Amino acid sequence: MKKKFPIIETDRLILREVLKEDSADMFLYLSDKEVMKHMGLEPFQTQKETLDEIGWYQTIFKEATGIRWGITHKENGRVIGSCGFFNTHPEHSRAEIGYELSKEYWGKGIASEALEAIIHYGFQHFQLERVEALVEPANSASLKLLEKNGFKQEGLLRHYEFTCGKFDDLYIYSILKGDVVTT
Repeated sequence: MKKKFPIIETDRLILREVLKEDSADMFLYLSDKEVMKHMGLEPFQTQKETLDEIGWYQTIFKEATGIRWGITHKENGRVIGSCGFFNTHPEHSRAEIGYELSKEYWGKGIASEALEAIIHYGFQHFQLERVEALVEPANSASLKLLEKNGFKQEGLLRHYEFTCGKFDDLYIYSILKGDVVTT
C-alpha cells in the first residue's frame, strides 16, 4: 500500500508532493544561477535534470529517508520552491533540512513560513528531536532565515563538501524540539 504524502497548509502556502507536471515551474528556479549559487549544484541545463530531481524527491519519500515538499503559493498553485528533510537518522531522531525558493519570491517571508511549518511537522509527526542545517558562510540570507526561525549555530565544518569543483566550508545549525512550541 502506498503511503499518503502529507499536505501542509499555511496562511499563504500549500506544501505538497511535487509531480512530473511541476517540472516546468521548477526548471525556472533550478536553472537560475542565483538560486543555485549556494546549493552545491550547478544551475540545471535541461528538463531531464529537473525530472531527475523530482525522481529523487519521490525516492526519498518511498524509502522513508526523507521528504521534500513543493512550495506552492495559494494565489497561483505553481511550485515556487521546495523544502524538506533528508539524511534522516530515525534511530537518533534527527534529520537535515534543505530548501530553495524562486528568486521572485525572495524577501517576502515565504521561506520562513514554509520552514516554520515543516519544522513543526517534523517534530510532531516524525518524532524528531533535532533538525540540522548545513549552510555556506557566504549564504547570508539563509543564515538569517535559520536564525529567525530559532536555529543556533554550532560551528564551522571546514572543507566539509566538495561541490562544483571546490571544497566548501559549511556552518552547522540546529534546532531542538524543546526550542519550539509544537502545538
